[in-house]
Amino acid sequence: MCSATEKSLNPLVKLIQKVLQENDPSLKVVFAVGAGISTSAGIPDFRSPKTGLYHNLSKLNLPYPEAVFDIDFFAKNPKPFNLLCNELYPGKFLPTKFHYLIKLFHDKNLLKRCYTQNIDNLERLAGLPDDKVVEAHGSFVKNHCIKCHEELSIKEFRSFLVKDEIPKCSKCKNYVKPDIVFFGEALPHEFFDKWDEDLSDGIDVCIVAGTSLQVYPFATLPGETPDSTWRILINREKCGDFEMNSRKKDLVLLGDADEIASMLIKQLGWEDDLNKLLENGRALLKENKLTLFKDEELIVETAEERSKELAKEIAEVETAEEKKPIEEDKNVTELLGEIEKLDIGSKNDNANKDSKGKDNEEKNIKEKDAEDKKR
Repeated sequence: MCSATEKSLNPLVKLIQKVLQENDPSLKVVFAVGAGISTSAGIPDFRSPKTGLYHNLSKLNLPYPEAVFDIDFFAKNPKPFNLLCNELYPGKFLPTKFHYLIKLFHDKNLLKRCYTQNIDNLERLAGLPDDKVVEAHGSFVKNHCIKCHEELSIKEFRSFLVKDEIPKCSKCKNYVKPDIVFFGEALPHEFFDKWDEDLSDGIDVCIVAGTSLQVYPFATLPGETPDSTWRILINREKCGDFEMNSRKKDLVLLGDADEIASMLIKQLGWEDDLNKLLENGRALLKENKLTLFKDEELIVETAEERSKELAKEIAEVETAEEKKPIEEDKNVTELLGEIEKLDIGSKNDNANKDSKGKDNEEKNIKEKDAEDKKR
């Protein structure tokens, strides 16, 4: 049950409505989101007891759940991560209402940036352009060798996964993984550079959602915003800087992220826009076209085409097998036809005539010999 009410959203709604009415493009809204906004899409968060990703990974007999994201462990045994990678790969899950809320902020010229801890790429699949998304913990957008850092294309990487094989570098034969940040690896430079840039430019509203704010340095973002920033927490529980250093301009909305997103969208009058985004997303997902990359579409098409080719080959073999007796019967029919064409009757008549002629000739000879003896 969502404890947030429509009344609780009033300050944020009035601020956004005022900006839109005045056609003021100066409002700078930043989102900082975590796994909690993706759970309704079917993707588990990391730390929830019994249902979290780390709990589910215990079935793989890992030395410890986090080992699946440990670079040293991956170098020795990449299979657990690749199983997870195949399950989480973009294109299998529909973005949630909260993801589409962020997209609507972008469409209305309100979004400065979306910082995400998630590796599921649902922000991009919802339609956010590259320059509006910063994946603090990396993503599936690119893939590199863990040793020589040679890049492996999306198409090649996916072809390994489709065949249930471990992606390997064509140059040095070591393992390849997506540019997802593992324990023991540094966060992308873009995360720090863009955040410094956005802080310098100013942040009017910072919406934090679906995160426990336990993983650093991401957890420091809300606390680094200036005091003039409206900070909104949309979460199941109060956490991080909202709990330790609350401010007058903090708005804490406890409950389900999608429910609160729906309430906000309703008050802003964006329901039709949301429905169109959801409808389009569902259609793309159904057609296997909810993808980030053109190469990925090619792989799907190639797999489908190969499947059709195999089906065609099997059908041809089966047809050939079925036609064999028919072809044999046809050969027999043709042979009988040829036999029928032969003038066997006339040949037999001629043979009989020849036989009778010989008999008459022999009879005449015998009769002549008998007359000669009488003489």
